[in-house]
Amino acid sequence: MDFMANKISNFLWEVGTEAQQGMKVPVRIYANETVANTIGKDRTLKQAMNAASLPSIVKNMLLMPDAHEGYGFPVGGVAAFDAENGIISPGVVGYDINCGVRLIRTDLRIEDVKPKLSQLMDVLFKNIPSGVGSRINLGFTKNDLEKVCSEGVQYIIDKGFGFKEDVEHIEEHGCMPGADISKVSPFAAKRGTHELGTLGAGNHFLEVQKVDSVLNERDAKAFGLEKGNVVVLVHSGSRGFGHQVCADYLRVFADYQAKNHIIPPDPELVYAYANTKEADDYLKAMKSAVNFAFVNRQIMTNSIRKSFAEVFGKSADALGMELVYDVTHNIVKLEEHDVDGKRMKLYVHRKGATRAFGPGRKEISEDYRQYGQPVIIPGSMGTASYVLAGRAEAMSETFGSSCHGSGRVMSRHQAQREIPVSKILDDLKSKGIELRVRNIRLVSEEAEWAYKNVDDVVNSIEGAKISDIVAKLVPMGVAKG
Repeated sequence: MDFMANKISNFLWEVGTEAQQGMKVPVRIYANETVANTIGKDRTLKQAMNAASLPSIVKNMLLMPDAHEGYGFPVGGVAAFDAENGIISPGVVGYDINCGVRLIRTDLRIEDVKPKLSQLMDVLFKNIPSGVGSRINLGFTKNDLEKVCSEGVQYIIDKGFGFKEDVEHIEEHGCMPGADISKVSPFAAKRGTHELGTLGAGNHFLEVQKVDSVLNERDAKAFGLEKGNVVVLVHSGSRGFGHQVCADYLRVFADYQAKNHIIPPDPELVYAYANTKEADDYLKAMKSAVNFAFVNRQIMTNSIRKSFAEVFGKSADALGMELVYDVTHNIVKLEEHDVDGKRMKLYVHRKGATRAFGPGRKEISEDYRQYGQPVIIPGSMGTASYVLAGRAEAMSETFGSSCHGSGRVMSRHQAQREIPVSKILDDLKSKGIELRVRNIRLVSEEAEWAYKNVDDVVNSIEGAKISDIVAKLVPMGVAKG
């Protein structure tokens, strides 16, 4: 390896507390050797060691195989803090609060969709606004926004945006209790009102995919996935609303630290101690953004169903367009975990990491409880995505966490410099993938060569016994900002 780490197994490495002064816990890296070497090429490991120095961090600082450098804290990182005397950090959660993915199944077969794929992508691209600053006017008022933030998905379903069964297949049932929009700045609220139902830009996308292979028949059947069927994957978050919440509270926490003479291991790792006013206010604002993001993806789901109905001449219900699951990536949650034989309440921060609870946990939707939580891992543009199921081992190893994607190996600017748009367009065309994009520069930024190999990443997760691979999905059409 390119950095000092002890090899524990073929899929697990550890950097001990002696590696950097102030580290309170080791850093554990879940990856095969190929993937682990990519983690040593930027500041990912340094950021993880800084995070391992934060107060009351518990057990291990964790890096998933998709880990790469982020704002202060690595994307693909997980850190848990004692709920009694630990800390809360906006930078550890990140700017795109509840960036997440949701998977929608259909009864349509590949041969049903291929002849109409171009038309379908045009309709989806028209009905779901994307790109920087994308907005849509659905007539929502300030009162609607308050209800969205406090009541989440159930509120918007009651207004006609979805099936009543959808809430059963969303993490947190589409609503984190305790949100309070009064803790959100007026500017953040103003940004959010017309962003509900929009995709955004960057690495956010909508893909029409085919179930290419099933690797776990039992779990695939439970999740409603059948080889040869068509599904839709959506990746988006809380848009400018959540971004502004993070920006606002980074300033609040910086002031808190200055008043209390706290010097974090990295200026971007500002924090406040749990149960302080600053931490409580942030959690209430963050939960508002979490619920906003769930609703954003719910409204897009409604638009996707309407688009399919328009193209195929049948209702979404008749097309079998059920929600498989919706998972969140950037979040902090109060959870109970066993740590060295002791049951503890922890504030688990996941940034670019997916909850992957094993079978039996009450937090998992009842339909899936005996199988483990569905874990949805999108690849980069033009490559495969995967559905996995959480394992019991994840509960003791990673606080029930898994990776969230393939993980960057190039910055956006480097990708623009080094990967010609023509190369990517030719590659997508050779694979028969329909592309719709509003900003052609994104094609280079999101090229598969700017990311790790998703197969290596997912195989690392399965090899580490964190999650089991259930099905492989391959894109047919891609829509981006």
